[in-house]
Amino acid sequence: MPAAVPAAPPARRTAFAEGVDRVRAAATTEPGRLRIVGAVLALLVVSFGAVTAWQTGARSAAADDVLHRSQPLSSGAAGIYRSLADANTAASSGFLAGGQETAALRDRYEKDIRSAAAGLVTAAANAEPGSASEAAIARLNRLLPEYKGLVERARTYNRLGYPVGGAYLRYADEKMQRQMLPAAEDLYTTENRRLAADYGEATPYPWAAIALGVLALAVLGWAQHREYRRTNRVLNPGLVAASAAAAVALLWLVVGHAVARSGLDGSYEHGVRSLNVLHDARIASLKARGNENLSLVARGAETVVVGGTAYDIYYRDFDRDMARLGKKLAAAAQLADDRRGSTPVEAAEDDMAVWQRRHAAARTEDENGNYQQALDKVIGAKGATGECFDSVDRNLARAIDHERAQFRQAAGGGRDAMTGLPAGAAVLAVLGAAGAVAGIGRRLSEYR
Repeated sequence: MPAAVPAAPPARRTAFAEGVDRVRAAATTEPGRLRIVGAVLALLVVSFGAVTAWQTGARSAAADDVLHRSQPLSSGAAGIYRSLADANTAASSGFLAGGQETAALRDRYEKDIRSAAAGLVTAAANAEPGSASEAAIARLNRLLPEYKGLVERARTYNRLGYPVGGAYLRYADEKMQRQMLPAAEDLYTTENRRLAADYGEATPYPWAAIALGVLALAVLGWAQHREYRRTNRVLNPGLVAASAAAAVALLWLVVGHAVARSGLDGSYEHGVRSLNVLHDARIASLKARGNENLSLVARGAETVVVGGTAYDIYYRDFDRDMARLGKKLAAAAQLADDRRGSTPVEAAEDDMAVWQRRHAAARTEDENGNYQQALDKVIGAKGATGECFDSVDRNLARAIDHERAQFRQAAGGGRDAMTGLPAGAAVLAVLGAAGAVAGIGRRLSEYR
């Protein structure tokens, strides 16, 4: 008789399959179903707290970056641009004054150069390795000493009475206009993109956390209704406590984020937008002043042909910069939302109108060959265009200070609205989960 073939051993089952069978078996009894309900409730509440802490923590950090990192760096980049442009303007004004260059004008140039260098140090410390900001900063660090050397040569030759001094100054201005200011503008643009990215991370609604909160409350409500149908008990203290904790966390999340979003949106609409326009206006006025000075330095040596007619290139650029200044001032006046913001802008508009009238008179003298009269109307002690430029610059600085204060107030309020929310949501979630487990545990004790 042939030997019996041993039966094949039963196939090994996975731990997951065995776990599913145990859950299925437990679900056939009320105690088992209660354990499953308790586990689901605890998991939902804890998940709600964890996602809330994660999303609000990320938004709070982004809001803090807006207030303390990206916006100050954006303003710092604009300050570098402004310092470079003002240094160029001061250099041309000092060149026109020749041996009568005042100590105040020389100090202004040196202060602008130091301010630009300090701004580059700060920007370099915060630039990401390999970023566009780092490349722009490196370019400016290389060009700044070259520019300063050209200005010093121009000054030296000018004091000695050599005409080549004007050529050096024009070469310095070309380096500033074609290389340094575009690099500074690239830095400013990059920092503005970083600011926009931080706003983009700070303001979106935390929909995942809100959805989990609503779901947790709905399941808690269902669980309490289920208990009422089986026991006729109106309230389960543990489940009520869990519902209260979840409701407080959800309300805190929705209201806190709405207030934070409102503050951050306000800081952009009434702070950042105005600051960008005012920075642009200030830069336009600086470039206009530099071109006005250089038109007298060059004495017609630099021209451009448009439509068959030759124009002084610096006068043409002056007209373009003044038109841009007028547009930016008009936009800044529309964006200003109180008198403290609009008053300096309106004063700058009045100064610009006087500047244009005085410039027209100076240009007429220059075109008629009256160089000294034109020079007096541009850099003279009284009634010159320089007075108008200085007044425009002071008023724009006042407007910028006001808008910066408004930005800090609004952005700070938005950030503060989320203070404590990540940690608070986590604590409430733990309490809620504990309440749910305790509530279900009390029902389970009735089966023992």
